[in-house]
Amino acid sequence: MTPRGNAIKLPSAMIGANTKALAGPVLIVMILGMMILPLPAFMLDLLFTFNIALSIMVLLVSMYTRQPLDFASFPSVLLFSTLLRLSLNVASTRVVLLEGHTGPDAAGRVIESFGHFLVGGNFAVGIVVFVILMVINFMVITKGAGRIAEVSARFTLDAMPGKQMAIDADLNAGMINEDQARKRRSDVSQEAEFYGSMDGASKFVRGDAIAGLLIMVINIIGGLIVGVLQHGMPLALAAKNYTLLTIGDGLVAQIPSLVISTAAGVIVSRVATDEDVGTQMVDQLFTNPRVLGITGGILVIMGLIPGMPNLVFLTLGGGLIYGARALRQRAAAQLKKSSAVVPIAPPVGAEAPEASWDDVTLVDSLGLEVGYRLIPLVDRTQDGELLKRIKGIRKKFAQEIGFLPPVVHIRDNLELRPNSYRIALNGVEMGAGDAYPGQWLAINPGQVSAQLPGAQTRDPAFGLPAVWIDQHMRDQAQVYGYTVVDASTVVATHLNHLVVTHAGELLGRQEVTALLERIGKESPKLVEDLVPKTLPLTTLQKVLQGLLEEGVPIRDMRTILDAIADNAPRVSDANDLMAMVRLALGRAITQQWFPGTGEMHVIGLEGSLERLLSQALAASPNPGLEPGLAGTLMKQTEAAINRQQTLGNPPVLLVQHALRAMLARFLRRSLPHLKVLSYAEVPDTRTIKVTTLIGGQA
Repeated sequence: MTPRGNAIKLPSAMIGANTKALAGPVLIVMILGMMILPLPAFMLDLLFTFNIALSIMVLLVSMYTRQPLDFASFPSVLLFSTLLRLSLNVASTRVVLLEGHTGPDAAGRVIESFGHFLVGGNFAVGIVVFVILMVINFMVITKGAGRIAEVSARFTLDAMPGKQMAIDADLNAGMINEDQARKRRSDVSQEAEFYGSMDGASKFVRGDAIAGLLIMVINIIGGLIVGVLQHGMPLALAAKNYTLLTIGDGLVAQIPSLVISTAAGVIVSRVATDEDVGTQMVDQLFTNPRVLGITGGILVIMGLIPGMPNLVFLTLGGGLIYGARALRQRAAAQLKKSSAVVPIAPPVGAEAPEASWDDVTLVDSLGLEVGYRLIPLVDRTQDGELLKRIKGIRKKFAQEIGFLPPVVHIRDNLELRPNSYRIALNGVEMGAGDAYPGQWLAINPGQVSAQLPGAQTRDPAFGLPAVWIDQHMRDQAQVYGYTVVDASTVVATHLNHLVVTHAGELLGRQEVTALLERIGKESPKLVEDLVPKTLPLTTLQKVLQGLLEEGVPIRDMRTILDAIADNAPRVSDANDLMAMVRLALGRAITQQWFPGTGEMHVIGLEGSLERLLSQALAASPNPGLEPGLAGTLMKQTEAAINRQQTLGNPPVLLVQHALRAMLARFLRRSLPHLKVLSYAEVPDTRTIKVTTLIGGQA
């Protein structure tokens, strides 16, 4: 409850929105009321005038719109205006039949004016004029607009997939952002719905014309019966009164109908540009002096023929010739003016302009260059399948790794071989390969039953032996045990592998800032207390990059920030903070490689080797291994990985927590697929089984 005397004030915007929302229900109630309740003559005059004003407004709005969706409510407006005219016909018919015997002004001044002054009080002329208007509306304007709307709807629906792919291509190429892409998709969908609605809405006008003709016949016959039989009027007087009233009623309804039909034709027949219809017509019809001059000359010649209306033809022809001459003079003046301001070319040997920041070309964070034979894979006009796959790669990366990677900028490079492609990070090549559109890459996972003929190669993403085969051999290759993928999948898989592998390099300050803003929406206090009060942004970036380099996703940013906030006051080194964050993420890291709750089959270190490494670490925080020991460790680790993979277990090395960081850094460069975990990161509920030993046998 509010205190007495204090009124609740609603925002004006809310009041305006509520008022607009009531427009539809009020109009429906008004239409139903006109059909049911008897209306006085003055109210009929007011409503007929409103109907005429509404039709003129609709026509003007349609003339000044630049895009069809600028007047997306037109089908609904067409429906309501048709219902309004029909309800007015019902209301006026009631008044005409009840009061028509009193004179031609029985149904109001508007109907009387249309029936008397516009057709001179002659009901025969009125019938002819009415029928002509019906033919124009029904046979010409409505039929043409309906056909255009039908064809436009069909073509718009057929073009929707291409437009959607063009939007996806622009989004993947970085030309638009997600919000712009979403709006363009909505516009494409609304455009198809608009033309589909216009195709159906044109039937309203056609039905309205037929209904107007039937209403006129019924009113004349009904008026004669009422006037002669009920009121005892002479047949001639009854025919005159009721026919003039009926003609006036029909004209006052059909003229707005004709205007609305014209507006519908304007909407569906225009070509969408940045100009309204009037500007388009004037600019394209009356700006060519040659057209005006020839037309004026023809009219002058026709005006010189004896028996023709010489004054009219000569006057109009002379006006067109004068207009053509004026346009030529204006064009010559503009050309002279533009020639006067053209800068003079500097003489040979003149000093070259100074370089500016506009000459600096920034490299793309993530780029894909293709040879000319791979252009169909990335061409939106040719339904390039690779564009959709790249979009899916970015979305999957964001969901699984925890941040949005940069947009992949795609361009063709004629310096590459026709079937080659190159993937670059910050302008530096990360990977390259070949792809053959129309062929399939059969990848040998290691257990195939037969060999296939074709161009021998290797899978560019993982280096597995493969062969390019023709389309008809696809099913046979799958039977032999090959993994068969098309050319776009080859490139997309390679790109995805490289993006995931180099995720740490893709995480820049801009991405870290965006991550903090995203977390700040849910946990603002956590972000506010940590960065930059406790920890610099650069240190946080290094911690996150270190996690990504070791294959740890950063989706659980809340846990990462909590762990950093707990330790940052006493620890400032990024590597030490990363080790503490790994402990906090231990359960997730373990689940990443050993899903479920089953036994963990891992690689371990032989006891003497582990003691030797611990002694080296105790001597120096960053020890350098003796060359012989380093070579032996690398060779035995590679052999252990092979044995582990033969057993079907993931290549995971489990070591003491103090040794984990040193071994991870040492082994990552040569054995990037090996993951090094510490015992402290494994939850107490998991059971560990060492299946392979480095430096001994399990």
